[in-house]
Amino acid sequence: MLIPDSEQRRRTLALAADAVDRYYEALESLPVVPDTDAFRIRSELARFDLEQGHGLERLVPEVERLFREHGLQTPHPSCFGLFNPAPSLGGMAADLLVAGFNPQAGAWHQSPIATEIERHLVRWFLARFGLDADAGYGHFTSGGSEANATGILLALTRRFPTFRQGGLRTLDGQPVFYVSSEFHHSFEKIAQQSGLGRNAVRRVAVSEQHVMDTRDLVRSVRRDRATGLRPFAVVATAGTTNAGLVEPLGEIARVARREDLHLHVDAAWGGGLVISDRLRPHLAGIEEADSITFDPHKMLSVPMGAGMLLSRQRAWLDQAFGLTTDYVPDEESENLDNYRLGMQFSRRHAGLKLFFNLAGDGRQACAAAVERQVGLAESLKTGLSDRGWRVLNPAGVGVACFEDAAGRVCPQAVAATVRHGRKAWVSSTRLGGRPVVRACVTSHLARQRHVDRLLDLLDDARHALTDTHRLSA
Repeated sequence: MLIPDSEQRRRTLALAADAVDRYYEALESLPVVPDTDAFRIRSELARFDLEQGHGLERLVPEVERLFREHGLQTPHPSCFGLFNPAPSLGGMAADLLVAGFNPQAGAWHQSPIATEIERHLVRWFLARFGLDADAGYGHFTSGGSEANATGILLALTRRFPTFRQGGLRTLDGQPVFYVSSEFHHSFEKIAQQSGLGRNAVRRVAVSEQHVMDTRDLVRSVRRDRATGLRPFAVVATAGTTNAGLVEPLGEIARVARREDLHLHVDAAWGGGLVISDRLRPHLAGIEEADSITFDPHKMLSVPMGAGMLLSRQRAWLDQAFGLTTDYVPDEESENLDNYRLGMQFSRRHAGLKLFFNLAGDGRQACAAAVERQVGLAESLKTGLSDRGWRVLNPAGVGVACFEDAAGRVCPQAVAATVRHGRKAWVSSTRLGGRPVVRACVTSHLARQRHVDRLLDLLDDARHALTDTHRLSA
């Protein structure tokens, strides 16, 4: 039976809860990086014939083992990874309740309470970002990519009213939008999927600080207009993926107003700073945005996936996505149906886990966790400089990009050596065209001892690589 009797339900849910509890009790003793490969995993899974039932009482502990042995332990405090956080207890509890009650958050009448919880959160975040909570609106998304796509479609419809019904063929020129070269690559997919084509993404040069050069933005917009293109939006990033940098939001906003561009701010990472009164100034100028992407499942430590799209004007969402259907009742909804305001129809109630974080622990406790993570990243940068590494993004929030100051070792090799040791996870990327090691503090479980251990591991990797190079020479 898909839902057995009460005794079986309690036993199975207790098994799952115990598995999670054991995992967090043992987390720091586990290798961060798995010693595995696709062949081994597929061999393990081949034991589970899907034609036959194996019983949940067997499956739960088996899956617990598989995740421990074959998964990257992203919640681990020594996983300095790609914006993948350790989830909060409130978020875990909320996801269990959502899975059990299974509200359909796409339409108000399908789950009035889910819709209103999310509306309550949307209004609160509009106010925190400095937008008018009465005029604006927004909704939850699967993550930043969907929110960014929503923002671009909203901007297209706002600037070109005929696009809604007639599509791109009704326009008298190719629409284009602007990003810095440190943009998130979801926008290339968005441009392709929306019919604009990837060439519609116009890359603006960055300054020596690796953020959008507004002078080049102005030049690019005016040059494109002169050639018959139709500029309609600019995307500013608050928390770049490579380096955690916040672009000059106020300056970009002034250009957007002067050039009649929709300003979308991709704050998928940096948006979490908004809950801290001390860190909120990093986002100065975001209150000028026309739309904002924000991912609570990054800096605010709720389980995957939970993104948000906020719009300065509720009417823009209606214009871009509004429709009516015969099969969805509209009485008592006050037009709060989420399917009328975004890309999804049926969707999971993603807001409860964020509600549990904020209503359970309070904003100040959540802000303290964010401030601690940002502070640890600053401590990491200080330690790197003290140990002969060169930090290339001193202004990056929560992220350190660095190289050996003497240039003795390859950054990619350093990152790979650390990962192969399985005691920590860091990545490599390119910043300003040069390879760097990248470390990001994403786990709210991280403390200073984990930063100190990472510094030791980096030094060990550098020494090992230097010795290898010396011997081979």
